[in-house]
Amino acid sequence: MGDPALSRRGFLAASAAAGLGMTALTACGGDSDGGSSGTTTIEWWNISTTQPAKGVWAALARKYEAQNPKVKIKIVQMENDAYKSKMTALTASGKLPDIFHTWGGGVLKQQVDAGLVENLTDRTKPWGDALLPVAREPYLIDDQAYGIPFDIGMIGFWYNKALFEKAGIAEPPTTWSDFLDAVRKLKAAEVTPLALAGKEKWPGMYYWAYLAMRTAGAEALQKAYDDKDFTTAPFVEAGEHLKELVGLQPFQKGYLGAAYSTPTGQAATVGNGKAAMELMGQWAPTVQADSGKGLGKDLGFFPFPAVEGGKGAITEVFGGGGGHALRRGAPQEAVDFLKFFASEATDLELVKKTGVLPVVPAAESAIVDPNIKAVQAQLKAATGFQLYLDQAYAPAVGQEVNDSVAALISGSKSPGQVAQSITKTAKEEQ
Repeated sequence: MGDPALSRRGFLAASAAAGLGMTALTACGGDSDGGSSGTTTIEWWNISTTQPAKGVWAALARKYEAQNPKVKIKIVQMENDAYKSKMTALTASGKLPDIFHTWGGGVLKQQVDAGLVENLTDRTKPWGDALLPVAREPYLIDDQAYGIPFDIGMIGFWYNKALFEKAGIAEPPTTWSDFLDAVRKLKAAEVTPLALAGKEKWPGMYYWAYLAMRTAGAEALQKAYDDKDFTTAPFVEAGEHLKELVGLQPFQKGYLGAAYSTPTGQAATVGNGKAAMELMGQWAPTVQADSGKGLGKDLGFFPFPAVEGGKGAITEVFGGGGGHALRRGAPQEAVDFLKFFASEATDLELVKKTGVLPVVPAAESAIVDPNIKAVQAQLKAATGFQLYLDQAYAPAVGQEVNDSVAALISGSKSPGQVAQSITKTAKEEQ
């Protein structure tokens, strides 16, 4: 994944394209001054901006400081897209935070290829090796660990049981045809079928990625990236299926300008009962409750349906998790904090208070929410796994996937043009 030759030059070009000059950069890195205070400050960048995770993570940092009086944790929190843009610019500058959020995959690989990320293989033994293998996978590059997971999960449909009942839908759909029929029934019942954060692009990408998995099979997505060719029939068909869905006008009013976690965004629209479904990750229930009211017992979950005639199976999962990486040369205190964050005690707290899926095997017993149990069951039964495309692929390719799919949803690109645009960008990564 990614091209080592790109290194910082590629990120500089990307940051310039995003309108992020060097003036946007801030100084990062821990301050171990060795002076009279003897305190080491560790800068920790993450994307936990909604409750309860935001408060829980802040409390964990204070707890660690209490146990380690000579360490200060400085927390910097940003929303998803702002974080990605800022990290692109920081990577271009060659100076990353001590501890930073990562999804692994191609983005992490480019940072590693640029010589900016600490190899954690030896520094995290044996506790790092004891974490769930599927959770560790996105952070392994050439069998070396460059990140430590704190969460693992999958994308699926979160739905309002009461609205399904109102529309006469007895069971969640298991095929794409049945899904489209469910959308039609919801519209006939004057219920908005789907909420989408069209402004942020990445939520729309989930539809195309899953449809590509269902038509071509999970392994085909990595092969297409390796071959730099997304123009084969199954990928065009994925776009055709998405175009058919968009043609039913299933999304809420103003969806092209909607954000994800704002009070009027995608999560709140579902959480307030204004739309029947959203395609989102295992964090969806907490964001629905934080941005809106939350659905309580009316909330249900089902996997992305199978596509009739496709090579993919409903048991093939698209998703990923969250992890932490360290800048190259980060102090031992940063490694110690990762060990604290990956401990059984911390993972139990995260599972109980924030609804994440555990990465420490012993913490699985703490799962009580039936929907989170359903996600866990899907993951354990998975016959294939694909990391988020905007993380699995090199940054420019991942961004093109997001941009092109957003253009398909808005009607400015055809399914064939989407496949061609992604292919063109992939070839330019050579």
